[in-house]
Amino acid sequence: MATFIKQHQASREKLVALAGNPNTGKTTLFNALTGFRCRVGNYPGVTVETHTGQIRNQHGATHLTLLDLPGTYSLAAHSADEAIVLDALLGDLSDKRVPDVIVIVVDATNPRANLFLVSQILELKRPTVIALNMVDLAEKSRIHVDVDKLSVMLGCPVVPVVATKQIGLETLCRAIDESEKAPSVTVDLDWPSSLLQAVEALSVGVSQAVNGKDRYSLNTEFLQTLLCDGGYHERRWSDRCGEDFRSLLDTQRSVITQQGEPLAAIEGRVRYAWIDRVIDEAVSRGQRGQSISAKADRMLTHRVMGLAILMLLMGACFQSIYAWSTPIMDAVDYAIAAVGEMVAWWLPAGPLQSLMVDGAIAGVGAVLVFLPQIIILFLFLAVMEDCGYMARAAFLLDRWMGFIGLGGKSFIPLLSSFACTVPGILATRTISDRRARIITMLIAPLMSCSARLPVYMLFIGAFVPDTQLLGGVIGVQALVLLGMYMVGTVVAIAMALLLKRTILTGDPQPFLMEMPPYRWPKVRTVFHRAYEQAREFCVSAGTIIFAVTIVIWALGYYPHAQSIATAHDAQRQAVTVELEDAMSQLAQSSDVTGSDKANRLDELNQQMKVQLSRIDQDQAGEYLRQSILGRMGHWIEPMVAPLGWDWKMGTAVIAAFPAREVMIATMGTIYNLGENEDERSVGLREKLRMSQHPDGKPIYNLPVALSIMVFFALCCQCGGTLAAIKRETQSWRWPVFTFAYMTSLAYIGAWLTYVMASRWLV
Repeated sequence: MATFIKQHQASREKLVALAGNPNTGKTTLFNALTGFRCRVGNYPGVTVETHTGQIRNQHGATHLTLLDLPGTYSLAAHSADEAIVLDALLGDLSDKRVPDVIVIVVDATNPRANLFLVSQILELKRPTVIALNMVDLAEKSRIHVDVDKLSVMLGCPVVPVVATKQIGLETLCRAIDESEKAPSVTVDLDWPSSLLQAVEALSVGVSQAVNGKDRYSLNTEFLQTLLCDGGYHERRWSDRCGEDFRSLLDTQRSVITQQGEPLAAIEGRVRYAWIDRVIDEAVSRGQRGQSISAKADRMLTHRVMGLAILMLLMGACFQSIYAWSTPIMDAVDYAIAAVGEMVAWWLPAGPLQSLMVDGAIAGVGAVLVFLPQIIILFLFLAVMEDCGYMARAAFLLDRWMGFIGLGGKSFIPLLSSFACTVPGILATRTISDRRARIITMLIAPLMSCSARLPVYMLFIGAFVPDTQLLGGVIGVQALVLLGMYMVGTVVAIAMALLLKRTILTGDPQPFLMEMPPYRWPKVRTVFHRAYEQAREFCVSAGTIIFAVTIVIWALGYYPHAQSIATAHDAQRQAVTVELEDAMSQLAQSSDVTGSDKANRLDELNQQMKVQLSRIDQDQAGEYLRQSILGRMGHWIEPMVAPLGWDWKMGTAVIAAFPAREVMIATMGTIYNLGENEDERSVGLREKLRMSQHPDGKPIYNLPVALSIMVFFALCCQCGGTLAAIKRETQSWRWPVFTFAYMTSLAYIGAWLTYVMASRWLV
């Protein structure tokens, strides 16, 4: 913990990089050392999230900055998160700072799998400390690690810790403080002579290429990894040293492989020979029966039973996001509405009141309403990951998702998107393959989220006949609703295959995942992760959603012609005078007495309220029709006419950009019913049925309703979704592409639906 560090004598902060394989407890150790106080950020041009925090000494002065790097199995980087690890360790990030100390977190229950990465990092010859985590679980599994022998064989300090219980942190911090005094690490690997000769040739080639101009130097030992499996490291140095270096690299590789052994096999053979020597000397295993994890895996990773259990868990997750969050979301809506009413009471009617109530407060509500779903989803995911089940779920689904070019980790984000796309996109952070992660984000908005359901219900209820089939077993309305969900799913599969073969081509990464041991999730860690995700959404995506809401408000408010208010004020005055005169005459009349007179007065009073409310609704509708938003609906009417729509529907679609469900409130305002209409509104359904073109033909019918629903099924009418994609990719390129391709698909799909339905259903 923070008080474990002795007074540091250095004049500047020491940068400590925390590295390790996935599922070794690296982030838990980071949180324990920093007390859950961290900064979250992304390096420029990089989509991978980084965490930094400070370890403080007993006097409170910061002197250690801890950088939590993404988990990786190797420094032969092939994905964005692995590239971040390599750049950070070599000091090639935007801050151009080489870590003073590298702390490698090793899982004591499975040290053999972790030592491959350890061997590569040790070749960098940087001050290194091994944090041997989960030693308590190792002892329970009768795995004993001789820390002293392991430290001698690795040539660096090895500190046993239990991050979840904050055991061993004082010793670890002391080792970090003293690590710079330790001699350089030497890894005794038995490389073949042909590879060593190639390394020497490459070293000469690098020196000639950079000619002293490059501030970085390549460790001679690390050139072996470059030869065997270059990946990002190869591209990095080829760009720096030029094509001559790439040619030299290819030449040296061909010389080595002439002996018949693939380069990857050479590296694996050499490193694992060293690893086996280390394990034989420093690790001993006692005899015990089959572990609890092995017994659980027999059931949880079974191709039939495992999938059934996973579907039940995903159903619970889906239910929690879709239904259990509803009361909380309703409470958020109620609270936002109450605040809006309070502000409206404080401020006089006018543009300031409308800006605060319909713009700012509604914008805040548009952000906060997502929080219950985001928090519930990430609580669920954090529990699954912390207990060790997430790796099993990805393993089970990898085969099936592979048919569309994705991996098992893409399933949960896509399933979550049926409830809400925003948390679904945030859930793609568990996908290490950058290409698969972007494809998942691009097709996630095609899953029919809960915000589309009100649109479906409104038009199905108004235009789809309530006909029962198969003796009442299933209804036509239910089939149409199922069809809307299937439209998005089928198109998503097709888009995934298309993206995989066009703009996001590349060889699929091999599925490599260490199965962590099962363990009880830590409550504080789980809630901290959910809190971090919610905070990041509010800060990053929330600002964009808020800004879009303000823009849509301005388009729907201006120009706010005074003539409209004057005309409707005159109507209110006339109604008020007429009904007040009637009530006055009734009060003075002797023909009606007692309870009859009171009832008649109540009826007149209610009649006045109804008529005044209608005038208010007519005024709001007139304002909207005359606003920039309403005029935009007229401008795009020639574009939407082939879909069977009129300008009113075009206006509603534009207004629904921040959130799809806004479309219904906009339609209610346009048809002078008020903004409080919902998908169950009988009045709105009747207005839609009765709407006519100037020639007397109905505007809406079944083909038009189907066209509208298909458009909403395929179009990305959600500012929150685009904001989340921008947040996760750190670029406007992908949200713009998402909006463009989905809008194009939606238009084509809606047009085809209208044309075919007009031919076959009318």
